[in-house]
Amino acid sequence: MKIKSASNLIFLLLLCFIFNSCTEPYILETNTYEEALVVEATITNELKKQEITLTKTSRFEDKETQIESGADVFITDNAGTRYDFEEESGKYISTKEFQAIPGKEYRLTINTKDGRSFVSSTETLTPVNVMQDVKAAVETKDSLRGVAIRVTSFDPTNEAKYYRYEYEETYKIIAPKWVATKAILDDNSNILLVPNPVDTKVCYSTKKNTALILTNTSQQTDSHLNYRVRFISDQNYIITHRYSILVKQYVENLAAYTYYETLKKISESGSLLSPRQPGYLYGNLRSTNNPTEKIIGYFDVASVSTKRIYFNYEDLFPGEFAPPYYTNCDEFCYRPGLEPYPCRTFDGFIQDLGLNKIAYQSANVPSSVYNMVNIPCGDCTSFSSNIKPTFWVD
Repeated sequence: MKIKSASNLIFLLLLCFIFNSCTEPYILETNTYEEALVVEATITNELKKQEITLTKTSRFEDKETQIESGADVFITDNAGTRYDFEEESGKYISTKEFQAIPGKEYRLTINTKDGRSFVSSTETLTPVNVMQDVKAAVETKDSLRGVAIRVTSFDPTNEAKYYRYEYEETYKIIAPKWVATKAILDDNSNILLVPNPVDTKVCYSTKKNTALILTNTSQQTDSHLNYRVRFISDQNYIITHRYSILVKQYVENLAAYTYYETLKKISESGSLLSPRQPGYLYGNLRSTNNPTEKIIGYFDVASVSTKRIYFNYEDLFPGEFAPPYYTNCDEFCYRPGLEPYPCRTFDGFIQDLGLNKIAYQSANVPSSVYNMVNIPCGDCTSFSSNIKPTFWVD
């Protein structure tokens, strides 16, 4: 999450229009910068080591997010129990497993290494409402055909009304032009034909959602929920073979939901000149030693349920052609000699092979024609991992 000074940007853009109609490119930089702590903290009713992320606001020109390191982070409850967190791999991880318990009150405290102190309001666990099901079905969205991932849920007590979702999708990749032999260069730039490792053929990629996914049943007469958390075009290569998605459903209270909804509106404003400008978004954290100091984020205590599903492309689209690969896999050839047409010159072959740009597809003899493809088409490890996830089921 990056917090930017929108007013400065608008001022710069207006000056650009007034003085030179923006005919020259302008490199945006931050003239004024106010550093603030950014907190991402959700503890749940899962028995696990809980995680908290502390970062700093960023300038326009910053390339990476700065981690707030060296902080003393802990949570206390109204029974006097303290849960300590230790810094690990850019996050703060609880030193022991624990879970949020209904009826208990929890408070987050953060003491930074430069002497600042912050504390949250007391929060209690939201109502527990387990997802009934997660299903994949063929649907059409905005005239686009694809796969909809839908969550169904029902709370007979009608207490759970506000929901936030996260998902992690994993998909199987098979290099479409993998062959058993590949070409390499030896130390003297001679072309050698060697066995192609089998473990470059099948890979698995995993990605998490980046946008906030929110819905609510506050305007309904009951708490039945049927919500689409993900839509995938039928032309997206990630569903070509086998696809899995892990969906997490968080039940939020009204205050947390309102915070996330406002944050979502800011992030989806669509234009830097939109009338909906970010400003400062207040959460449930405050400074204990400087009332004017800003802190961004929310300490969330939410019940969660998770469910994973799998499907194959042929399960939903029987007899149909699979989606195209994400990149061009047309074969091209290299041929030695003064007149290589219709192939490419052999000098280019040596150069591209040395830069690991191409994968060997087929050849008659070493002195004849070499048919090649771009390397992702013959070696999926060039952009993905060949390590099969521990949870994966074929």
